[in-house]
Amino acid sequence: MHSIQHLLHIQHPIEQVFRAISTPDGLCSWYSRTDDFTASEGATFKIYFGEMGFQFEVVELIENKRIAWKCVEAAMPIEGHIMAYSLDENDGKTRVRFKHEGFEAADDAMANMNFSSAKYLESLRQYCQTGNGEAFGSERYRI
Repeated sequence: MHSIQHLLHIQHPIEQVFRAISTPDGLCSWYSRTDDFTASEGATFKIYFGEMGFQFEVVELIENKRIAWKCVEAAMPIEGHIMAYSLDENDGKTRVRFKHEGFEAADDAMANMNFSSAKYLESLRQYCQTGNGEAFGSERYRI
């Protein structure tokens, strides 16, 4: 199996970065439209990219440290993939380690997902640092 990994630093408190990756309002501000859900292990939620909905289950949740989602339903072949966000403090910033695992091959689909992941992680940073993310479908979304 292959995985995508990214590391970034956000000049924002860890608690607020965690809220951005674990609440519907947060996700809608930097990623995409989502269902209302309360983040807890076993909770499911959908993220929408236009009319395409992807359903996820929270498989790990450690407040202000880590959240991991498993894709349980998708319009593309990512069912069973796990996307995890791990947070810690580093030199006065929040360090984010993102990992998306489950790719059978290091192919074009993985490369495309890698690029998209980086774009949305930068949107997360912008949302946390300036209040303006580039969520899918938003006015600021880069086409």
